[in-house]
Amino acid sequence: MYKSIIRPIFFLFDPEKIHHFTFSLVKGISKVPFVSSIFRGLYQINDKRLERNLFGLTFKNPVGLAAGFDKNAVLYNELANFGFGFIEIGTVTPKGQVGNPKQRLFRLKDDKGIINRMGFNNEGLSAAISQLKKNKGKVIIGGNIGKNTATKPENYTDDYTVCFEELHPYVDYFVLNVSCPNVSSHAKLEDAAYLKELITEVQKINSSKEKQKPILLKIAPDLNNNQLDEIIDLVAETKIDGVIASNTSVDRTGLKASEERLKAIGNGGLSGQPIKSKSTRVIKYLADNSNKAFPIVGVGGIHSEKDALEKIEAGADLVQIYTGFIYEGPSLIKRINKAILKKY
Repeated sequence: MYKSIIRPIFFLFDPEKIHHFTFSLVKGISKVPFVSSIFRGLYQINDKRLERNLFGLTFKNPVGLAAGFDKNAVLYNELANFGFGFIEIGTVTPKGQVGNPKQRLFRLKDDKGIINRMGFNNEGLSAAISQLKKNKGKVIIGGNIGKNTATKPENYTDDYTVCFEELHPYVDYFVLNVSCPNVSSHAKLEDAAYLKELITEVQKINSSKEKQKPILLKIAPDLNNNQLDEIIDLVAETKIDGVIASNTSVDRTGLKASEERLKAIGNGGLSGQPIKSKSTRVIKYLADNSNKAFPIVGVGGIHSEKDALEKIEAGADLVQIYTGFIYEGPSLIKRINKAILKKY
């Protein structure tokens, strides 16, 4: 029903407007008695064989929702009913910000992709915490954190540490988002020396807590082998808990969308099917060349059970969906979990 009726209607409207409409719709419907239990019956699979134990956390299944969908942590309780094993909120910045000018979200229907240049639009740290205080404990929550656009380079680390300190009681793990192409001084955020400094500072805060939270690094799919070797060395040196591979891509190679269309869209990060092979390559390189020394969360272009299994076979311990969730609908989560049970 989703692909034959709901998606065609949704795709008639502006992507960002329909995103907000969908949030309101799911929020409203979920308040109707028994609807949440109906969703759980339709989409959830509760099977111990799906459980994954990583960095001190037990995930009830390995299929998660990537950051960027529930930026302000307003829908995670309702989204948990669709069968996710974990949900990543954010990217959260210390102060709320409007992000880049609209229009900034574009569908590439023929490619089953999306280009966005949202620019870390979110309501800020205090708003996210307010929402996370409503956590009903249905699902593991990740906190994806970043810097404000107006922050000067010498203060980048402060933005991350403020978010880490304040969100610490409310999330189960953290993601340092240093690879989004839609933020200023993107190059510095991917510099190995700076990343070591950033990770070290965040780890100091973590060590001071009674209960430490896992910290992951989210990297781009466009890194070359030398840069990936640097990531492997960085993980070994800092003992960070894992890597999310990968974020959106700036590469436009091989798209079905016309040059005119892409020129009209302009800059932004590409997600969905067009980056599937790129992200899988990154996962495999990291796994093979580190001798699987650290957990990897695979994300990028998962639109089917086969896509998810490819990520796992390449070396991913968990997978995340976002664009595939939009194109394929909530049944994708259950289909992936059923395929995992059948395969493994």
